[in-house]
Amino acid sequence: MSISAQHKAITHQKPRIPDFEELYSAVRTYEQKMYTDAQLAALPDFSIHSKEWEIRRRSSNRLLTYLARKRRFLKILEVGCGNGWLSAKMAGLPKTYVTGLDVNMAEINQASRVFKIPNLDFTYDTFNENTFDKERFDVIVFAASLQYFSSVVSVLRQAERLLNRGGEIHIIDTPFYDADAAASAAERCRNYYKDMGIPEMADHYFHHSISEFWGFKYKIMFDPTSLLNRLFKKDPFYWVVITK
Repeated sequence: MSISAQHKAITHQKPRIPDFEELYSAVRTYEQKMYTDAQLAALPDFSIHSKEWEIRRRSSNRLLTYLARKRRFLKILEVGCGNGWLSAKMAGLPKTYVTGLDVNMAEINQASRVFKIPNLDFTYDTFNENTFDKERFDVIVFAASLQYFSSVVSVLRQAERLLNRGGEIHIIDTPFYDADAAASAAERCRNYYKDMGIPEMADHYFHHSISEFWGFKYKIMFDPTSLLNRLFKKDPFYWVVITK
C-alpha cells in the first residue's frame, strides 16, 4: 500500500469512542474529586466540596442508623461504590459483610488500599445479570449511582434477583425529576459536560422519575418535597427502599 493510500485509510478510520470508565474518571479529575488517601479516609467529614459532603453525611447517617437497628447479620452490596467510603462505613456496623462494586479501577484500587477491613471487599466489574452468579445479599445500596443506569426497571430487577427473601434495595443521593424538570435538567447536563470538554458523558447520565418505581414494593423513607424539608432546604435527594 502506498503512503497516500495508508494516510487515506487512517483518516477514514472511525474515532474510538471512550467507554464509561474513561469518561467518568475524566469527570472526577476535572471536578477535583480524585482524593488523596488521607482525604478519602476522612470522608464524609471533609472541607473540600463541603456542601455536597454535608448532604451525604446526613443521608449516610440515616441509612447507617436504619441498618444498625436490624440487629442481625447483613450481607450488603453497594453498586457503584466509587472510592468506597460508604461501603467502609457500612462495614463498620456490627454483623455485616460488605461488597463494594464499581467500574472505576483507580478508585477500586484506592478503596482496597485505604480501607483494610476484614468484613469488606471491593470488586472491579460492571453490574449486570452476570456479575454475581450464586451470591445473594440482604441489602443492596445505590448511593449516587442509579443515574448512570439507563433503565431503572432493568437494574432494579437485576438487583431483586440477588436479594434474599425479605431483602431490601436502598437508593440514596440520587436526583429524580418530573417530566418537565427532566428535560431542562438533561439540557443543563449536556451543557455542563460540553463545557468540561467531555460531552460524551451526557450519554451516560440519565434523569429518572419516582414514577419508574411503579410495580415495585417501595417506600419513600425521606422525601425532599415534604413541607418541612422544603422549608429547611437541606437535603435534595429521596431515600427510597424497595423490599423483595
